[in-house]
Order: sequence, then C-alpha cells, then structure tokens
Amino acid sequence: MTKTDLIIIGAGPGGYRTAEYAAKKGLQVVIIEGQHVGGTCLNVGCIPTKAFARNAEVARTMANAALFGFDNVHYDFDFKRVVERKDQVIEALRSGVETLLSQPGISLVRDMAAFVDAKTVQTSSGETFTAPNIIIATGSESKAPPFEVTAPSLVCDSSQLLADTSLPRHLCIIGAGVIGMEFASIFNAFGCQVTVVEFLRECLPSLDSDIAKRLRKSLEKQGVEFFMQSAVTAVSEQGVTFERKGKSTTVEADRVLIAVGRKPRLPEGLAAAGIAFERGGIVVDENMQTSVPGIYAIGDVNGRQMLAHAATMQGLRAVNHMLANRLSIDNLQLTIDDIRLDIMPAAIFTSPEAACVGLSEDQCKVEEKPYTCHKAYYRANGKALAMAETEGLVKLLSDENGRIIGCHIVGAHAADMVQEVAALMNRDTSIDQLRQITHIHPTLSEMLQEL
Repeated sequence: MTKTDLIIIGAGPGGYRTAEYAAKKGLQVVIIEGQHVGGTCLNVGCIPTKAFARNAEVARTMANAALFGFDNVHYDFDFKRVVERKDQVIEALRSGVETLLSQPGISLVRDMAAFVDAKTVQTSSGETFTAPNIIIATGSESKAPPFEVTAPSLVCDSSQLLADTSLPRHLCIIGAGVIGMEFASIFNAFGCQVTVVEFLRECLPSLDSDIAKRLRKSLEKQGVEFFMQSAVTAVSEQGVTFERKGKSTTVEADRVLIAVGRKPRLPEGLAAAGIAFERGGIVVDENMQTSVPGIYAIGDVNGRQMLAHAATMQGLRAVNHMLANRLSIDNLQLTIDDIRLDIMPAAIFTSPEAACVGLSEDQCKVEEKPYTCHKAYYRANGKALAMAETEGLVKLLSDENGRIIGCHIVGAHAADMVQEVAALMNRDTSIDQLRQITHIHPTLSEMLQEL
C-alpha cells in the first residue's frame, strides 16, 4: 500500500490543475487517470470544438470575402485536414499536461480507481493507495437518449461526432444547449444542412432570454433550422420524429447528434466509503467536501456547475480547505481564500459568440429582485463596425445600490467582455465605478464603459 498526502481521481482540468496547486503547496499527490489526461474538456470537449470553431470562423470569412474587397475567391474544403489539425491541437495540449504531472510531488497512475474505504482507493490492477484527503474529479458523460432509437448507426454523441472523418449531408441535433448550439454553428459553416430540435421554448436556458433569442435568430439567418417546443419520440432510418403542437413531424438526417445534457460519472465504491450522492451528483458543501470529512468532489461530478474552469476553482478551494484544516484555522468559511464560486462566467462559442455571468433579467424578475438593465448595441460601436460585426447586444444589470450583479452578451468577443465584468463583480464594483475606468479606443469593451 502506498501512502501519500492527497489522492486525486481523474486528471481533467479540475484534477490536473488541483494536483499542480497542491504540489506547489508542499503536498505529495497521487493522481489516477484511466483514460487520456486532460479529461473530457481537452480530448473530446472544449478544446476540439474550439479548434473546429476556428475552422468555421475561417470558412465564414472566406464566404464573406467580397465584403472586404476580395472578389472571386475560390477554395477547396478538406474536412480530413480539419480533423487532423484538431487532433494535433489535442496532442500538443495533452503532452503539456503530461509534462505538468511529471513535476516533483506528483505521481501519475494510469489506471481506473475505486474506493475501498474512506481513506483508501484501489486501481483495477490491484495497486492500493491511502491518504488523509481524497479528491474525486471524475467528470461527466453524455446522457442516454430518453426516446426510442432503432437506427443506432445514425446516432452519435459529441465525442463520436468529433471523431468523424467525413461531413454529414444533413445533421440533426437533438438539444439546443451549449453543445448543440456550438455544433449547429460549426457544421452550418462547414456547409452541412443543420436542424435543431429542442423540447424547451428557447435555447440555452442559462442565458438571458433576450440574448438567447437573438443568438437563435442569428443562426436561423445563417441557415440553421430550429424546431422549438418539440418532443423527440424516435430516431429511425427515416430520421428524427418529434411531436410539436399535437402534430408529428419527421426530419430526414444522415447523422443525429444527441445533445440532451450530461450526467456525473461516479467512481465505484462510493457506498463503501460512505459518500452521499444524488441523481445530480455527489453532495458537497461550499468547500467541496462530501459527507465524509477529508473526501472532496469537484467539477462535473458534483453537478453544481458543469464547466471546466469551475472544476479548477473548486479544486483550489478544496486544497485550501484541507490545508486550513491542517492548521486548525477557525471560521474556515471566511479565512481560507477569496475565490468567489458564486460568480462563474460562461461562454458559448457560436457565431456570433455569447457569454454570461451573474443574474439574468429573467432571474431578477422571478426572484422579484430590484434591478436596472443597461444596454449597448454593437451597431453603435466603432470597432464593431470596422470589424463588420454589428450584430450584437450587451446587457448589464445593477442592483438598487448600483452594484453590478450580472452581464449577458451576444456578439463578437462576448466572452472577453464578460470576463472583464466577472473580474469587476468579484470586487463588488458598481456601474458608476465601471464608467470611470478608462477603456482603450476603439475597442468592443468600450460598450461596457458607455453603459
């Protein structure tokens, strides 16, 4: 049996970043990963889709070349080379993570792990490790389709679609969340016919409804077909069948992406360790500690916020908490760090881009929270006009005291601007203070200063 200070199960963004941080703090870390390091995000999620999104951006620029004075532009689109570039990006980043996990204080074990008890885990090869602290960072996996599938060869999840080496003629996407919308935008730019079928009234329910609607309308203008408030009943050789307003419709497709959400990937042996879990994930407190002292769960596996950067910050919080416990610091909630896990920015890398942080106007209305909504439009911004990116809206919300409580944006570089707002929200900045911060001219971020 190998003894160490900290065991981390899973080497995704939460796991490997936490391992690095813990090692820098002087802990001896064993990190166990049964698949490629980097997790879903690096291998079959955030990174490969962003590589595809860049190809899609180039395709759109080429298609609109005449707007910038380039006439009669001709090019051939080789999707296999797109896939090769995506794989090269993944391999380069994966190599970087492996190097990170080879630094002193970290031992990478390539195997699957299961709990033996609250202090011990065992790999599938029989190797046993024990530590006073264990972090579960096993991520998530695609949810199974909640309808009949009689043509499994047509159906794929996002991981499988990213592995395809040929383009579908007609891609039908079931689900208009982040995954569905990003793939719709990308494959539309690649020249595929794209149809999106969504059960809810609007796409991207975590976004402000104004922003979500504008994004959907923009993709519709680009040729993406949407069927909202539609319940899929089956996928067959004939295509995707769904019920909408009492009428059954079938859409033909030669590839069907199931993007109905993700579920936590729970490690084996949770019951043996006494760890409480629910359908939505492992139960944790504000320090990411589970029902068993010394065991933590970060990232998608706790179901709180399924974002790679959320997993990273939750991991830092967990390490800070266990270090504070070592020092017997009183009132841990107030003293361990300044990480604001309640302020979590997010982005959707479609074209146009969308991003958000904090409360939406819809949430303020439901919670009957006093607020003021401030808006700015891309069409009135000099840089946006120069970039030919005039389609977009900035919505920033402040409370009755002027403190910024939310920001939702659709338009070019939305994520960059929301990140600025997230930083300001972490310091409880007011909108008047934002207006007094000098912004470079001409930039898109001037829209924030001019609200």
